Amino acid sequence: MEKFKLSIVGAGSSYTPELLEELANRRESLWAKEIVLYDIDEKRLGIMEGFCKRYASHLGLEAEISSTTDLDKALYGADFVDTQIRVGGNKQRVKDEKIPLKYGLVGQETTGAGGMMKAFRTIPVVLNLARRMEELAPEGWIINYTNPTGLVTEAVTKYSKARIAGFCSGGIFPKMWAKDALGIAYDRVQYDFAGLNHLNFMSNITIDGRAVTDEEFEAIARENDSVNLDLIKLLGVLPSPYLQWYYQTDEKIQKIADCGYTRGEEVMELEKEIYDAYGNPEQVTKPEVLAKRGGGGYSEVAMNFVHAVHNNADKEMVVNVPNRGAIPFLPDDAVVEISCLVNRRGMASLHVSKVPEMCWGIIAAVKNYEQLAVEAAVEGDVRKMKLALLAHPLVRQYDLVEKLVPELLEANKEYLPQFFTL
Repeated sequence: MEKFKLSIVGAGSSYTPELLEELANRRESLWAKEIVLYDIDEKRLGIMEGFCKRYASHLGLEAEISSTTDLDKALYGADFVDTQIRVGGNKQRVKDEKIPLKYGLVGQETTGAGGMMKAFRTIPVVLNLARRMEELAPEGWIINYTNPTGLVTEAVTKYSKARIAGFCSGGIFPKMWAKDALGIAYDRVQYDFAGLNHLNFMSNITIDGRAVTDEEFEAIARENDSVNLDLIKLLGVLPSPYLQWYYQTDEKIQKIADCGYTRGEEVMELEKEIYDAYGNPEQVTKPEVLAKRGGGGYSEVAMNFVHAVHNNADKEMVVNVPNRGAIPFLPDDAVVEISCLVNRRGMASLHVSKVPEMCWGIIAAVKNYEQLAVEAAVEGDVRKMKLALLAHPLVRQYDLVEKLVPELLEANKEYLPQFFTL
């Protein structure tokens, strides 16, 4: 079996051990000769390296595990580079959430004004990584899980020559929902998947090749507990859970207000507990609290890609890739989230059935925002930043944009030299 080098960038993420677990589960088909953990936070990196070595031993995973704060060392000769970074940490995430909320807008880490700021902080960092990959690992693949993955992937495809596949665990959600609702195996469930990251729709759902019944559709839809069931039945397709922010906006904003804290603040507390466990030299298994962190399916999707590419084994996956005509009302170079056939040659988009017409407008508007936001992030262009916010359905209002932009930039000044360097 041919061995490979896996580098994990942002290895201080609490999700990292799940990648090791998934590798151990696939030891008959995947053999990582070397796993390099990279992070800029030396304390978290040291704790994570110690835990990963204990956990790998517990799992019986035979791989050389090391850590480094030298990006070039991590990237050199890598076959796969998993990116899971959070520039500015959860401290900045909370700002992304709270500043828009002050103005009655959605405060969320992947969409709207907050998601844009995360993209602005992240895109230059990942582009630097991509350009180093061009030199140090030109045949390697970036497996991008860094949010907002659609914007990050689009930036890399447009501004570098690095090979990248953008992922989100949402691509397998319908399979997970069907398994829980109907007790059936993943591979029995198929569907058409099209849209953008965190703004997608799943239609033409089948089980063993036959269309689901109305009762089966409703049972599966009930598992998507973020979006109102009656709304899903009205749409007639399964929406991404993130569509709650678009179709139930006021309700969700009020829920956060009533709660009194944001998801970012909740995660900060969870991370303390998780890292206390990781730092315990007696801890050799995943701490139970990790389940509260979310992100289910992430490691499975990442290793599905590694398996398909490394073993040249055809695998149908949902990937963020350039459109190239898959969704006819979007530009060819726009990154979309669609079903692809993955193997050693890369990703080839599969046939996309007609996207339901009632979804066209919202997809086109958000893609317009994404393209402007990527350009603004790379160029440090305040005008394009404002235009992006005006294009976004969750912002749109000129007076709010003029108030938001200075505050958002000031809150992120440390991480946005492109906007402040003459």
